[in-house]
Amino acid sequence: MSGSIPVGRVASLVGEVPSPAFNGLASRLASLIADGLLPLGLRLPSERDLASALGLSRTTVTRAYGVLREAGYAGARQGSGTWTQVPGGPARGRDRALLPQPDRPSLMDLTCAAPSGTPGLASAYAAAQAALPAYLTGHGYFPLGLPELREAIAARYRRRGLPTTPEQILVTSGAIAAIAAAAQALLDPGDRALVESPVYPNAVASLRRAGARVVTVPVDPDGWDLDAAQASLRQAAPRVAYLIPDYQNPTGLLMEDAERDRLAAALARTRTTAIVDESHADLHLDSGPRPAPMAAHCPTAITVGGSSKAFWGGLRVGWLRVPANQAGRLTQARLGLDLGAPILEQLVLTGLLTGPDASAGQQRQRLRLQRDLLAGALSDRLPSWRFRTPSGGLSLWCELPRPAAAALALECERRGLLITPGSVFAPDGGLASFVRLPYTRPTDDLLAAVDILDTAWRALDDRDTASEPVRILIA
Repeated sequence: MSGSIPVGRVASLVGEVPSPAFNGLASRLASLIADGLLPLGLRLPSERDLASALGLSRTTVTRAYGVLREAGYAGARQGSGTWTQVPGGPARGRDRALLPQPDRPSLMDLTCAAPSGTPGLASAYAAAQAALPAYLTGHGYFPLGLPELREAIAARYRRRGLPTTPEQILVTSGAIAAIAAAAQALLDPGDRALVESPVYPNAVASLRRAGARVVTVPVDPDGWDLDAAQASLRQAAPRVAYLIPDYQNPTGLLMEDAERDRLAAALARTRTTAIVDESHADLHLDSGPRPAPMAAHCPTAITVGGSSKAFWGGLRVGWLRVPANQAGRLTQARLGLDLGAPILEQLVLTGLLTGPDASAGQQRQRLRLQRDLLAGALSDRLPSWRFRTPSGGLSLWCELPRPAAAALALECERRGLLITPGSVFAPDGGLASFVRLPYTRPTDDLLAAVDILDTAWRALDDRDTASEPVRILIA
């Protein structure tokens, strides 16, 4: 990101400066940068302008900027002022061990559809750390989750029109752990599991590890094929169906209430239990009514949720919402995986879910801007690519004019950009004409990525196949 921060915006965020003023101002600015309220890579106001806006002396602001630079939260550029940064730089926050070329730190990674931490996250961790000592006198095991967190999650469902008690909530170490617990509870080796295609591949891997034989049903770029879903349910009679009705990963589709009713009726006829992944449900980016949760249409459904998409991937807390009569069975399966999510992270999530930005409004505002920018740039530079702008979620699902996604991924990688071809999301193979492009990176990165995509696409010849690179998909 580049540009400057208006002095009025900085002054309003800083508020009253604690004494001593230079140290208090530096501390306040560092907190704002760490929390993401002052974005990285932007120029801070001049010392004179900020001093005037805050009613401080210029010397005080100069000393504060010096402390900020010494702490690593700002950098000075000759003739260009003071710029926001974080200690160690943004590259410290990226684990390159799972990338195909970990020795190339300059690679831009668009394979992970997970946003950076929501504004205010650092403060949420600080508040959780302050609350932690009250729990240190006990054994520290809360295998089903902290009671206050289970109530906060249950209250969210109630606000969405789905009556839920805390006893129906089982907290896990992330959404994948929740899917694994549900699969372990519901599946025996050889049972069939219906999944969408394209679909989130790590969920399919969890079902297969539980012994499931996977049956796929197509999800078209413009919607679910419910006729095909009903036929597959009749013919395969699967034990479970893994569904993503809320901003489906990777297509970004949102299933309407009437479609949910129809699918729920088909599930009931075959006595198939739905495992409903709502990891993206809070990422509604456009205004308008939202459909009721799938469990409101299908009372037997087991719902998966998590904190990583709305708040931060490093906040590894997920949960299951289960029908009351299934709580015991799912509890036993959950205890077979581990003895609970870390207490500190549960406290962080409790604070976020009960705080002033429980709806992740600032995160959604940032994602909306990035979505619109990426969609506009692709339309301008690559008009032959087909995609629909989703009303929520984290990525665009792009259809290429020919089945060259693997070749495009290789060409982009040579030019410094990692993307995920559609075949990664196809349990039965195929989808060679599709790529998933998350809009979770900063706007400057997204524009740079479109430059590479455009150049790489023009460099490809008419070959439709390529040796596909190995991909380990995180999110």
